Amino acid sequence: MDMVRKWMWLILWLFLPLGILACGGSEKPRKVLRVGFVPSENVQQVAQNAQPIVEILEKKLAVEVQSFVATDYTGVVEALRADKLDIAFLSPASYVLAKNEANVKVILKSHRKGLAHYYAAIITHADSGIRKLGDLRNKTFAFGDPLSTTGHVFPRKMFKESGLDPTKDFKNIIYSGGHDATVLAVLNRKVDAGATFANFTDGKDAAWIQYLKNPAEQKKIRAIAYSEPIPADNLVISAHMDAALADKIKEVFLELGRDAGGKKMLRDLYQIDGFVAATDQDYDSVREAFKIAGINLQEALKGKRP
Repeated sequence: MDMVRKWMWLILWLFLPLGILACGGSEKPRKVLRVGFVPSENVQQVAQNAQPIVEILEKKLAVEVQSFVATDYTGVVEALRADKLDIAFLSPASYVLAKNEANVKVILKSHRKGLAHYYAAIITHADSGIRKLGDLRNKTFAFGDPLSTTGHVFPRKMFKESGLDPTKDFKNIIYSGGHDATVLAVLNRKVDAGATFANFTDGKDAAWIQYLKNPAEQKKIRAIAYSEPIPADNLVISAHMDAALADKIKEVFLELGRDAGGKKMLRDLYQIDGFVAATDQDYDSVREAFKIAGINLQEALKGKRP
């Protein structure tokens, strides 16, 4: 019996540590990084386009990454405010709101062909007869998300400065929810005009080019006005994040913009080419646009529309 006991203890001594390791008994819980994405277009499409970037983050940072695509722009801001996200892609307007409501820090802003700004565009059907903003009186109009920079905030500013009040001067207003939906609404004559984005003011790199793959359909959309340059969309982190991790995250995204494969991922996701450094002061013009447009930040967070 003594010999049997000795063999049993020897087996336990040799193999029990392996069993503990196999069960994860001696491992620390793996860190989870939560990343949020604004729904610039169909939520499922954004989630699909975001997945390669999620996988890059997991590989480079050796952490589990969970992605979250909100159904609207305020959803990402709410998640940041509730400390449910560590990183988020934000539009300029949603960043201004997030900075006001949550403890976030902007670290990068996107660029397209080296330019870290873009534009709001007021579009109509090519044969509508609408040529200028004043022609929109008594017409139907599509904004995007209430918290969209180019789909709502800056267009409101443009109208205000042109002496137009959409709630009084337009025949009807709809909120499409996304840039792709606004483009289709204008193309299919569901509305007379709409607000969306353009990366440049030559009409060659804009929402209607991105979402309409048929060149014949692209030619059916015409821009009648562009906004001033708007500081580009950005990447924020929780202000509580460890500085070393924040630096690693920043470098991962900068590398994406330097690599051909990474650039394709960014183009597929948000039609951007890469990132440059950003500061909170870069977005002061967006804060001013909220004021001129008459959009209250608190009401914007609640999804209220002017």
